[in-house]
Amino acid sequence: MNELSKTNWRTPGPGPDTELSGPGSRYTSGTSTLTPQPVSEEARYSRLYWKGLPMPERQFVSVDHPGIPMPDDMRSWSMPWRDYAPVDITPPPLRPDGLPVSVAEGWAEQCVWPGDVPDWAERQAAALVPFSLDDHGWPLNPVGRTGRCGRNLGKWGENTAADPIVVAGSGADRHVLLIKRDDIGVWAIPGGMVDAGETAPSALVRELREETGVDLAEITPTVLARTYVKDWRATDHAWVCSTVALYVLPEQRTAVAGSDATDARWWPFAGLEQLTQDMGAAGEQLYEAHRPLLARALDQADIDAAAKGFS
Repeated sequence: MNELSKTNWRTPGPGPDTELSGPGSRYTSGTSTLTPQPVSEEARYSRLYWKGLPMPERQFVSVDHPGIPMPDDMRSWSMPWRDYAPVDITPPPLRPDGLPVSVAEGWAEQCVWPGDVPDWAERQAAALVPFSLDDHGWPLNPVGRTGRCGRNLGKWGENTAADPIVVAGSGADRHVLLIKRDDIGVWAIPGGMVDAGETAPSALVRELREETGVDLAEITPTVLARTYVKDWRATDHAWVCSTVALYVLPEQRTAVAGSDATDARWWPFAGLEQLTQDMGAAGEQLYEAHRPLLARALDQADIDAAAKGFS
């Protein structure tokens, strides 16, 4: 995998080869006595990840690093794992030196650490998928450990998205509107993050219009799910959940690639197997995280088409 890039990040405390520990927690504070203990080189990956501990050096890996191996029986946050050392995938625009520019551009929040976020209660109440905080006020990914820490998303905790699935026709003549993403080069459902103060229905319409030029503001979609999305940017403390909605049309509308897309196209959509084969024959690939969402759309599309008299 890619070599680690290093950034000096020093805080007061014991030397670089010691760790603070205490009974029953990552560290203890107040009047408790903290005992220096040896730290393995592997543990340095997560030293800054444990807020409150001295961090002589922060190390980063590529944003596409898959994370440390994650045994299924250790994924749950309820399973103690004292030596858990996730890799930090935070990219330069979200590290302390680059964060001010990203905040000014409007896509990233200014908190360097999740413990600095002041409104966790409000975020938990509004979350599409419930999540908890750890003992130090850090949000925990609702599906468990990922083997990766830091963030490669605009916000700590849940990043709320809206994904419109647009289907035209029915049965063997059914097609689905997809975009080719400009970040990872695969075909996916149009969609993106819900802006601050924006509702999910408004975001569905806006994202579809921005990425494909198709405006469906006059149509009320069927909400298929409010769900966790297995997004490639997710970490232990930042992840994506989405409102997924289905639009069923009697016929295709002209689509043109817009923001975040290099292409927009109607693909035959009689089934996922056919869609996968068609893409493979064209030398293209479907975004795996969207496969379960498209499966839900298949289950609902004919029902909606029949109800609207399209079948």
